Amino acid sequence: MRPSISSLLALATLICVGCVGKKEPSGLRIAVVPKGTTHEFWNAVHAGAVQAEHDLRGKGYEVEVQWRGPMREDDRDYQIQIVETFATTGIDGIVLAPLDETALVGPVEMAAKAEIPVVIIDSGIDTESYASFVATDNLKGGRMAGEHLTQLLQGNGNVVLFRYQEGSASTSKREQGFLDAINAAEGMTIVASKDYGGATVDAAYTKAESMLKRLQTEGTEVGGIFCPNETTTVALTKALREMGWAGGKVKVIGFDTGRQSLVDMENGDLQGLIVQNPFRMGYRGVIDCVKKIQGQEVERRVDTGVVLVTKENMRNAEVQKLLNPPVDAILKGNR
Repeated sequence: MRPSISSLLALATLICVGCVGKKEPSGLRIAVVPKGTTHEFWNAVHAGAVQAEHDLRGKGYEVEVQWRGPMREDDRDYQIQIVETFATTGIDGIVLAPLDETALVGPVEMAAKAEIPVVIIDSGIDTESYASFVATDNLKGGRMAGEHLTQLLQGNGNVVLFRYQEGSASTSKREQGFLDAINAAEGMTIVASKDYGGATVDAAYTKAESMLKRLQTEGTEVGGIFCPNETTTVALTKALREMGWAGGKVKVIGFDTGRQSLVDMENGDLQGLIVQNPFRMGYRGVIDCVKKIQGQEVERRVDTGVVLVTKENMRNAEVQKLLNPPVDAILKGNR
C-alpha cells in the first residue's frame, strides 16, 4: 500500500543520518528516467519523485528532480540517449526504469564509471552496476494473477497469456509467474502464449483482435486471459467487447490501474487487476539515490508491494489509497 505522507517524511529523515564528511546536500540534481511518459503508471512514478524532492527540501536538501523519458515504451534508442547524456553532463544521480534489460546495460555502466549512482526502478537490468533496485515482486504478481484466474475458472479451463514486449524484464517476470501458476493447476491448459501486444493501446488492440479471431477460427474455447501491463489490459478488454466476449464470458486479469481498466472492472469486463505502487517507486527511488550520493548504505532490493484488486474490494479505504495517489495535486502544484 502507498505509505502515508507522515511515514514518507520519516523515511526522508533517514538520509540525514551519517552525512558528516560526505557530499554537501545542496544543489543535487537527480534525473528520473521512466520507460515512457504517457501512461498513468508513469504519472504516478513522477508524482512520487516530485514528492520526494519536496520532502527532501523540507529537510534542508536542495534537490532538483529532472524528469525526462521517451513518449513510447518501445523507444529504446531514445532512452539510451537520455541516460548517456545525463551520464556525461554532470548529473548527480539517476533513477532509471530500463526499457530493456540488456540494451540499457552500457549506459548504466557508463554512469557507474563516472561515479554517478543509479537506482533502478520498476524493471530489472542485466548488470550489477546499480545502487538499489526498487520494484514490485513481478514474479509474485504474475503468480497471483494465475492463481486468481484458476479460482475463477474453478480449476478447469483453457487460458491465454497475452504478452507485452520482448526485452521488458518486469513483464517477462509477470508472464513467467502466471505460467508457473497455471502449470501447477492440473485442470488448466494454456492454449496461446506467444502473442505480444506492444507499447501502445492501438498496436495491442490490433494484435489482440487478430489473436482472438485466430482462436475463434480454430474453434478453441477460451475461459480466461492474463494481460501483464496497462496497454495490453485496456486493448484486450476492448477487443473482447467488439467480439461480444466481454461481460465475464471470458475472465480477464490485468496488471496496473488505468482509468479505463477501473471502468472495465466496474462494468464486469475485467475480473481483477494486479496493482503495483508506482508512487512509492518514484519516491523511494529518489530518496535512495540521494542517500547513495551521501555515501550512506541503501537496501540492494526494495519490494514496493503488489495487491490483487477486484470489483468486490476496490472500494475499500486502503485499496482506494493505492488506486488514487494524489498525482494531479502534486504535479500541478509543483510544476
